[in-house]
Amino acid sequence: MDDLKRYLVEEAVEDYAQGRISRRQAMAIVGGLVGAVVGAQLLAGCKRGERGAPPASSDTRPAAQPIVAADDPDIVAGAAQFPGEGATLTGYLTRPRKEGTYPIVLVCHENRGLTAHIEDVTRRVAKAGYVGMAVDLLAREGGTAKHAESEIPALLGNVPPERHVQDFAAGLAHARAQPGVRVDRVGMTGFCFGGGVTWRVAAALADLRAAVPFYGMPIEPDKVGTIQAAVLAIYAEQDDRINQAIPAIEKAMQEHGKTFRKIVYPGTQHAFHNDTRERYVATAAKAAWSETLAWFARYLA
Repeated sequence: MDDLKRYLVEEAVEDYAQGRISRRQAMAIVGGLVGAVVGAQLLAGCKRGERGAPPASSDTRPAAQPIVAADDPDIVAGAAQFPGEGATLTGYLTRPRKEGTYPIVLVCHENRGLTAHIEDVTRRVAKAGYVGMAVDLLAREGGTAKHAESEIPALLGNVPPERHVQDFAAGLAHARAQPGVRVDRVGMTGFCFGGGVTWRVAAALADLRAAVPFYGMPIEPDKVGTIQAAVLAIYAEQDDRINQAIPAIEKAMQEHGKTFRKIVYPGTQHAFHNDTRERYVATAAKAAWSETLAWFARYLA
């Protein structure tokens, strides 16, 4: 089992144990990844917790509207279609409306596919002065919209991570073919599962100059030597499953002389940046996005 697939299994088991999803939902995800028998055994070993009351403060309440609307007058945004390795791929492409030449920022979605939230994040990229390119990693399976949420982790996890890297390489080629693009200035960000993909794209594509993985499972320490990007890793304080990998990747990045910085936001849980979900923390999310844009400004300018 590769590490991204293991990440998806562990995430579903954790969500079930903490009361975020039902046993039926957990079985659909875990069973789809490792089979029904093993899935049942994994869930049987969980101590089921209580979900607790939903957040009530304005700092943790999910947003009712996107932060950057699809019809925002400062940007151009819409669906994209482009050739990939043996398939036609799809995604979401954004750019500032004002004429100019802009760096590229790739955006990788969570384990729920290319959702409206990730489209919003990609529009935020354009609003900040970049060409944003989000790739739907389910394009080969018909696209995110054709699948139930519980089906998506298995579709993402049952293919080799190299396919996701390939598809982002194709998305980058499509973005570079657009007018008014700085083809030599490329960054990437991704969230949860997409944070893990961001690490892997950074290791595979030497053209990546900056990467900001949000609480993503890093690559193995012995694979960091090929990374050329300056990496800003964003973490949540209450995210032990991901945070246990921090010391090893931090040490490896330092030993290989890579540019690396980490920020751990106190009082937050995994996925705190997603303003459509219950673990959203507005103050931390806004601070992390500000740091992300500052990182891109520094290394993509």
